[in-house]
Amino acid sequence: MKKILIAGATGYLGRHLIAELQERQLPFQALARSPQKLKHFQLPPDTLIRAEVTQPESLRGQLKGIDTLISTVGITRQKDGLTYMDVDYQANLNLLEEAKRAGARRFIYISAINGRQMRHLKIMAAKERFVDALMASGLEYQIVRPNGFFSDMTDFLDMAKSGRVYLFGNGDYKLNPIHGRDLAKTIIDEMGSSATDLEVGGPDILTQNEIAALALKAVGSPPNILHLPDWSRRLLIWLMRAFTSSKNYGPYEFFLTMMAQDNVAPRYGVERLEHFFRKEADSL
Repeated sequence: MKKILIAGATGYLGRHLIAELQERQLPFQALARSPQKLKHFQLPPDTLIRAEVTQPESLRGQLKGIDTLISTVGITRQKDGLTYMDVDYQANLNLLEEAKRAGARRFIYISAINGRQMRHLKIMAAKERFVDALMASGLEYQIVRPNGFFSDMTDFLDMAKSGRVYLFGNGDYKLNPIHGRDLAKTIIDEMGSSATDLEVGGPDILTQNEIAALALKAVGSPPNILHLPDWSRRLLIWLMRAFTSSKNYGPYEFFLTMMAQDNVAPRYGVERLEHFFRKEADSL
C-alpha cells in the first residue's frame, strides 16, 4: 500500500480517518495547520506535515511520495475572515495542484449529499466548483458525499434539553446520518474501488420526527415536538439573505434547505443514532 495523506486531519472526520488508518497499520501522513492537536495519536514526527492549505507556498514540496490524498478540508461556519470560496474551493484547489506536482495518483474529496442539486447555496457552490476542477484534473478521483454526521444531530439534543424540539413542516422528511467512525471505515474500504461519486449514509433511515423523539427520549423528556409552518422556514432564509452577510446566513441557509427535503444515501456502518444520543446525553 502506497502512502496516504489526510488533509484536514484535526477535524471531526480527519481524526476518525487517522484512527482507522492506524488500526489497519496503513502508511499515511497527516497535514494540519496545528499538528500539536493530534498529539494524543502519538504519531511519529515524520508523519506530520505542518501547512496552511489556504497558503499554497506552505504546501510546496510537502507532498512528495504521496499516492492518495484524502481531503476533508472545508468550513461550516466562516471564520478568520475566510469565505467558503477561500477554503472549500481555493484551499482544496491548492492541494490538488500540489498533489499533481508531487505525482500523486488519486484524490478523494469529501463533499456533501445532494451537492449537485444545491449549487445555489453558498457553501455548496464552493464545494461543487472544486468538484468540477477535480473531475477535469486528470487524476483518478472519488467524490464522497456523506449524509449528515451524528455530530450534526446534537442540535436535536440541544433542543431536547429544553423539553421541546422544533421542526419545520410535518417532520416526515427522511435522512440516514452516519457516525464519523463508520464514514472513515467506508472511505478506506472504498478507496480502491472504481466508484467516482459515492453517497454514504448510516444504517438507520429515520424521519425528522423519529430523530426528535430519540433525542427527547435520550434526555428523559416526554415526546414534545412542535411543528412550525414551512413558510416560516422560507421567510427565515429570505430575511437572513436580505439582512445578514453570507458569513452569518451561509450555515443556516444550508441547514434550513436540508431540513426541507429527503436526504437518504446508501446505508453503511453499524453505529446507531439512538446509542449515540444516549451516550451524549449521559455525558451532559
